[in-house]
Amino acid sequence: MSTPSPSPRVSVVTGGALGIGGATSRRLAADGDLVVLNDIDAEAAERTRSKIEAAGGRCVTVVGDIVEDETVRRVTETALEAGNGRVDVLVNNVGDFRPAARTFLESTPEHWQRLYELNLLHVFKLTYAILPTMLEQRGGSIVNNSTVEAFRGIPAHAVYSAFNAGVSAFTKSLAVAVGNQGVRVNAIAPDLADTEQTPAAWMLRDYDPGLMHTWVPLARFGEPEDYASVIAFLASDAAAFVTGHTIPVDGGTLAASGWFARADGLGWTNRPRRA
Repeated sequence: MSTPSPSPRVSVVTGGALGIGGATSRRLAADGDLVVLNDIDAEAAERTRSKIEAAGGRCVTVVGDIVEDETVRRVTETALEAGNGRVDVLVNNVGDFRPAARTFLESTPEHWQRLYELNLLHVFKLTYAILPTMLEQRGGSIVNNSTVEAFRGIPAHAVYSAFNAGVSAFTKSLAVAVGNQGVRVNAIAPDLADTEQTPAAWMLRDYDPGLMHTWVPLARFGEPEDYASVIAFLASDAAAFVTGHTIPVDGGTLAASGWFARADGLGWTNRPRRA
């Protein structure tokens, strides 16, 4: 008698159509997961679903803004229906530094509220909705998307930085609370992601690409797949003894912490020079 094949993991990815989220949806589907892809962009969500299915994977889309309670409800219900009551992986990927202002004093409470919703509040909401299922099945992995800017100062983006520091603090504290019930909680902290949201061409405007090695130890921007690979690792059994951590995926920028390779190749400096 043949042994029945195990059911695929059910993985929820918010902002799962483009950039890091799109690469994560494709990677998890390629690994055999049934992906529940949420995105605000219906056309992009459909394109990614088509790519996943063309490659032999499985994907269900839920279009809507994840900061809205109705979208949280639909994502949760869709995942539970797709998984016959199971949800194995939750990737809280959505986040943005916009709306932005030139200085903190030029920002407004409306800016703060939107940044709160985009970067932290939805993480609380969807985790709150899906965590009971993971606890009941005594297994699951949650991976949040923070930023390296949660661990260093970033001029003009103090509010964005603060909310992402909250994501990492939430990750750490929730991991401690639910670890003995089989649920792991981790995060990644990206930097320099070449995506539709933050294209390398925009980040390199008026800058010599040949000098990237002076401020990025790995001397390149991150591709979406670089981040998706770390998320896939944290969601997998290969990370079965890893919880409560935020993993920088940044080409070494956080480790450098203000040290820059000299353009003339003669060592390093932490002292800016006038042009």
